[in-house]
Amino acid sequence: MDLKQIHDLIKVVNKSNIGEISIEDKDGKVTIKQKEDKITVNSAPAQMYTAAPASAPVAAPVATNTPAAPVADNLITIKSPMIGTFYRRAAPDKPLMAEEGTEVSPGKVVCIIEAMKLFNEIESEIKGTIVKVLVEDASPVEYDQPLFLVQPA
Repeated sequence: MDLKQIHDLIKVVNKSNIGEISIEDKDGKVTIKQKEDKITVNSAPAQMYTAAPASAPVAAPVATNTPAAPVADNLITIKSPMIGTFYRRAAPDKPLMAEEGTEVSPGKVVCIIEAMKLFNEIESEIKGTIVKVLVEDASPVEYDQPLFLVQPA
């Protein structure tokens, strides 16, 4: 099964009420499961193909980078929209994009997540002040992993 056929299957699953589909042929087996939230076709292939490296030994540091900090009721969490490597700077010689005490507003870039050699700017969706950075620079992150705690303005 080629990549275009897999993309087409993802589109069909997204547009339907199908919960899961498995297809097996001489080349192998593909299983596509519907999440509770609708997934977009652009992010689904990246998650599907980057899931294999995440199960490598790199997974151990991920658990240590997610502190079990108590979350106050009034704080909002900015979460990772994808699997990849978290960066707090646009380049090694550039300043931090966001740190504790930084004022953020909708559309302000707070970090970069590298996935499959693509650098994705992650923007804040809320206005407020960053209270805590939950991930260390240049460390791997999982989908939906908390990155920042923000005190809304």
